[in-house]
Amino acid sequence: MTDLAGAYLIAAEAAASLLEDPAVAAAWHQQSALADFGVSGLAGHLASQVLNVDLLLETKADPATPTIDLEEHYSRVGWRGAAPEADINVGIRAGGEQTALAGVAAVAAEVRAAIERLRTTLPGADGAAPVVLPWTGWALTFDDFLTTRMMELAVHSDDLAVSVGVPTPALPVRVMHPVFDLLFVLALRRHGQVAMLRALSRAERAPDRINAI
Repeated sequence: MTDLAGAYLIAAEAAASLLEDPAVAAAWHQQSALADFGVSGLAGHLASQVLNVDLLLETKADPATPTIDLEEHYSRVGWRGAAPEADINVGIRAGGEQTALAGVAAVAAEVRAAIERLRTTLPGADGAAPVVLPWTGWALTFDDFLTTRMMELAVHSDDLAVSVGVPTPALPVRVMHPVFDLLFVLALRRHGQVAMLRALSRAERAPDRINAI
C-alpha cells in the first residue's frame, strides 16, 4: 500500500467515526453550517468521499478519456466559486440527501463496510492508473483522485463537526500534508504569490481571505 493510500484510510476512518457520533444522529434533520445544506445531506456528501472511492476503484478507464492533473481538474470543475443556488451546487446537495435517505445508522454502516473492502483493494491499486470521474467526463490518476477525496474528507469533516457541535477530527501530518499542498496551490492560483506570502508571514499585511475553494 502506498503512503497516500494509507493516509486516505486514516482520513476515511476519522470520517466514519464522526458519522457514528450521537451528535450527528441528534442533529440529522437540522440545518448544517453550510448554506442550504441539511446535516443529513452534508453527512451523505461526506460519506460519498468513501463510497465513491470504493466504487471507482473497480471501474476501468476508457483509454480515450483524457487524464488531467489536479490544477487542470480544479480549473474545470463548475462548483468552485459557484453560488450556493447554482445548479451544480443544488445537484451536489441533492446527491448528499439521496445518500442520506437510508438514515444515519445505515450510512455510517455502509461507510464502515466500504472502508473494510478498501483495506483489501487499496494495497493493489496502481497510483498512476487513470480513474474516470463519471460526474466530470475526464480522468485523474488514482493518486490524484485520492488526494481530492482526502481534501473533501478533511474539509467536510470540519463542516459536519461544526454543524453538530463536536470537535473537528484531528488528522495526522501524513494526511494533512497532501491536503494542504493541494489547497495551497489552488489558493496561490486564485490570490497570487504576494497575498499568500503575506498571509503566511505578515499578519499586519495579510489579505482578508486566501480561500482555495
